[in-house]
Amino acid sequence: MVGVALAEAFKKPTALGGPWTVYGVSRRTLPPWFPSSFLDKYIMLDTLNKENTYEILSPLSTQITHVFWFALSVNESEELNVSLNSTMLSNVLTALTSSSSSKLCHVTLQTGTKQYMGPIFDSSLSSELVPHDAPFREEYPRVPFPNFYYALEDIVTSYQQSFTYSIHRASIIIGASARSYFNTLLSLSIYALVCKRENYPFRYVGNKYSWEHFWDVSDARVLAEQQIWASVTKQAKNQAFNCTNGDVFTWKTLWKVLCDVFDVEFVPFDENEKFDFVDFMKNKGDVWDAIVEENGLHKTKMEEVTCFSAIDVTLKLKIQHVCSMNKSRDFGFHGYANTLASIEPWVQRLRQMKILPKTW
Repeated sequence: MVGVALAEAFKKPTALGGPWTVYGVSRRTLPPWFPSSFLDKYIMLDTLNKENTYEILSPLSTQITHVFWFALSVNESEELNVSLNSTMLSNVLTALTSSSSSKLCHVTLQTGTKQYMGPIFDSSLSSELVPHDAPFREEYPRVPFPNFYYALEDIVTSYQQSFTYSIHRASIIIGASARSYFNTLLSLSIYALVCKRENYPFRYVGNKYSWEHFWDVSDARVLAEQQIWASVTKQAKNQAFNCTNGDVFTWKTLWKVLCDVFDVEFVPFDENEKFDFVDFMKNKGDVWDAIVEENGLHKTKMEEVTCFSAIDVTLKLKIQHVCSMNKSRDFGFHGYANTLASIEPWVQRLRQMKILPKTW
């Protein structure tokens, strides 16, 4: 989601530090919905393969000046997350710093609010976690559990004699992609469309606490804007920043927006009514297949473009999921987005990309 927004932002004539030459790297071919005009060069590469990574990237070490890191390997075990994500980043940085004439001067690392909560998706550890108090602040100490965000930070900071860095801690990200593992908006959109097509009520999937208490999200465009700003701004170097829209909402209000966007009836949350969201959606793949076929959408499989289990865990937390943006503002970044007003435009973008159907 942020890779798409960042590549688009780089190509704007107003982009800080521009004009930019943009290299996009992925382990799969570019999807048909990705605008090729956003990239000057595309590289297909499995960064878990050390030899192949070195062979392909080391010749570019005299050209690449900035790395923006969004790569993600998601596994049930946080220890495995630490191992695989660390390997990918280490292989890339080794390849790009191997030459004495390396031009790499800044690395941008995107992480998230697990920084303040711990590995909430690792079922063997999640029951032991005690998250920090909201609003989350950058100076909070690390939670004493394995976390691949910490491992990636340590890798990047170990190179500080070679290049500067910035770390960007996102909340739930809102953007347009069918290749992002934690794509909450696309997942909820598919849920709404399945409910609409099959005449099911569009029930809230979290608990009463998240329904009523404050949350925040990160618009992919705000993340892209902050990351470019930090990469070219002296006072932002070697710093970690939260990056959210700068406002808060309740899921009750956002759910009403989703109902309006997809023209489904708003169903008030009833804590006495048991609803297993993951179980409800696990056999709805054929319904999504029919929606894709009937509307001429790009071929996607529901299990590959949704994150129902992650949403189920996240929206059943009993915390106010809110980050402080004070540090970012103090350092000079004032980007923001109106969360409730941004939902429909992002859904429209997904429709234009033929990932979601037009209104029906």
